[in-house]
Amino acid sequence: MHVAPVGGTAVQDHVALAEIELCGELIIAASAAREDRLSLESIDEVLRVAEERDPSGR
Repeated sequence: MHVAPVGGTAVQDHVALAEIELCGELIIAASAAREDRLSLESIDEVLRVAEERDPSGR
């Protein structure tokens, strides 16, 4: 077993942090939703999928 040393040698995995943030946003959206499940459109909106496909916002 490998344990990270104590003393500020933290390593950040930016991809993992981004995924955790997106999961958190989905959890918040799901808890605020009126329906039992989020629709695919709602999930895309939360994850800003359309913005990734077309950065101009069209």
